[in-house]
Amino acid sequence: MVCEDCQLIGVDIGGSFLKVGRFALNGQLLAELEIPTPTPSMPGAITVALTQAINLIDPNHKAPFVGIGLPGPMDTCCRIARICINLPGWVDVPLADWLEPRLNRKVILGNDGNCALLGEAWRGAAQGFQDVLLLTLGTGVGGGVMIGGTLFSGHNGTAAEPGLICLDHEGPACNSGNRGSLEQFASSAGLKRLSQVEPDELNELADLGDPRAIEVWDRYGRILGTGISSLIYVLAPELILIGGGLSRASTHFLPSLQKEVEKRVQPVNRKGLLIRTCALGNGAGRLGAARLALERYIGFEDTP
Repeated sequence: MVCEDCQLIGVDIGGSFLKVGRFALNGQLLAELEIPTPTPSMPGAITVALTQAINLIDPNHKAPFVGIGLPGPMDTCCRIARICINLPGWVDVPLADWLEPRLNRKVILGNDGNCALLGEAWRGAAQGFQDVLLLTLGTGVGGGVMIGGTLFSGHNGTAAEPGLICLDHEGPACNSGNRGSLEQFASSAGLKRLSQVEPDELNELADLGDPRAIEVWDRYGRILGTGISSLIYVLAPELILIGGGLSRASTHFLPSLQKEVEKRVQPVNRKGLLIRTCALGNGAGRLGAARLALERYIGFEDTP
């Protein structure tokens, strides 16, 4: 039986940062830590970094259960990272087996987009919604899909990779083997194809009214809206959430994204559709990872 003051660890492994949070069973954030992702981000290096970070954020071992979100699909037991196309060397990595003896804690793995959606459904902008599409915009473009209130993972748990749909069959090569994927246009690297200015600086310039920065974000929104339009026709969500690091500039690209969707999607297919930014920002993934651990190891009856 789990004690009432038991806690959870949630981890979001990104291409730029490892985001770690320690949570109460009701999802309240108790402590947080963010460190740069090791370079190169090989499995061994990340294993060492995670071990140090988790023990640092919970030195008294109050959180015996750890959930970890990674950018790719897991095996059906949620213990092996099958492939992470934007992290070198990540093919069939038994990360849970590696971490558990080092941490003396139970570990579960999940797709980072699914984790972000779980976090938003638990304590964020997706509360009360049943059919949701979430996109995470950062080093890559990930995402998650909820249908009828349940995460959709498809055959072998590999569904819901919206960043890998094709926008241009002759476009830039993708690490997935595809060409011209949405990720190649809507990730940080894709944004760099529109402007060499770093995303945060580009956002600040747009805040100041710089016309070139505003035009870049406007074009970015139209590209993203094109990809989202195809996903709407397939999934018919009631809510689309935009998260990840690039969502910090959402005020500059959401208007053009919305216009592109309205232009490309029939009114009947987008009736009642809401497009919003994630309420939890970059914290959604680590919270959702903690939720995975809660559901797997404790049970998931919410506490206020």
